[in-house]
Amino acid sequence: MSGTDLYPRFSEAEFGRRYELVRGLLADAGLDGLVVFGWSALGRAAQADIHYLSNFLGMRDNYVLFPLEGDPTLFVQSFNHVPNAAVVAVIEDVRWGGNDSGATIGEELAHRGLRQIGVVGLMPYQHHASMGAAAADTDFRDVTAEFRRLRVTKSDEEVDWLRRGAAFTDAAMAALEKELRPGLHEYELADIVERAYTRDGGLTSFHYIATTPMQTPDRCVPAQVLSSRVLQAGDVVTTEISAGYGGYAGQALRTFTVASDPTPEIAELHDVAESVYHRVVAAIRPGATQVEVLDAADVIEERGFSIRDGLVHGFGIGILPPSIRTRHTTHGEAPWTFERNQTVVIQPNVITPDERLGVQVGNLCVVGPDGCESLHRYPLRLVTTAG
Repeated sequence: MSGTDLYPRFSEAEFGRRYELVRGLLADAGLDGLVVFGWSALGRAAQADIHYLSNFLGMRDNYVLFPLEGDPTLFVQSFNHVPNAAVVAVIEDVRWGGNDSGATIGEELAHRGLRQIGVVGLMPYQHHASMGAAAADTDFRDVTAEFRRLRVTKSDEEVDWLRRGAAFTDAAMAALEKELRPGLHEYELADIVERAYTRDGGLTSFHYIATTPMQTPDRCVPAQVLSSRVLQAGDVVTTEISAGYGGYAGQALRTFTVASDPTPEIAELHDVAESVYHRVVAAIRPGATQVEVLDAADVIEERGFSIRDGLVHGFGIGILPPSIRTRHTTHGEAPWTFERNQTVVIQPNVITPDERLGVQVGNLCVVGPDGCESLHRYPLRLVTTAG
């Protein structure tokens, strides 16, 4: 059986669309080609740029050399990963990156006579140095932002994959609702989450979860490293979960209370967060800007609360522009205008000003012709588990 039969793969037309966009970028920038880097961080989301060109979502340092003219090459680490990459990738020329991937790529650049090269991704210093030494006549320029801007607006095929990832993520949320109970260790929740979708071919991007007593809370956002804390009746559980199809993940944020009704403080935080979520969804449409999002979110501070995480960010694969917070929590984000088929996570993570307590509410959404649509079907509500 071929890689087409065994692994998720976009159509030839989809890769043709992408390659046309990339060659347009190269032509406009006066570049002879790109060197694109990826690695396995963030649940392999750091391979997103590589996957966009090759369909390969690997585990080690990988590179694509994409020329303005001619065929691309995928350079793979490690040596024993090359056979699988050759089956999964749509690129025909798949090679081992050698003992030093930078030097190997530099030698290939010199061999092809490519003198103006754009670099995409957080390429290691050591690789960049050896690449430059092997291609001494080549000039390098960072075009990461320009390349990733191409990935922001999705094709219909990509949106379909993201819907599948959202369904896997929804399954994880439903499993938590069913299985959360006193006596579980916090780290056992990861097992509940992953069992919900891996049996059907879903891939884990991440599962951030925090637990704390509602009466004496001490954390306001989910944790990236799950602890050995034992859940108790009266806990609040905040979650940010992302499971994917072929790397294209959903992202859902939900809050649960364990075997106990929410306290008035939790209920108020969640009411504000849910209200802001719907206000932001209503504000985002083709042609809308970050200003409409900021206006929709002003109620958070008006009610005396704040946020710790971003309010809206691009997504798929991995985090993309835009990045929008609130007027009182801005990190100096750039202006943004929304377009059709951009996919964004809307996540009003409303917290108390002293950061004792917070709730998580949110979904991955797509900007449609007339507005913003959630890709998730798991209900947006504060859940009290039976325990």
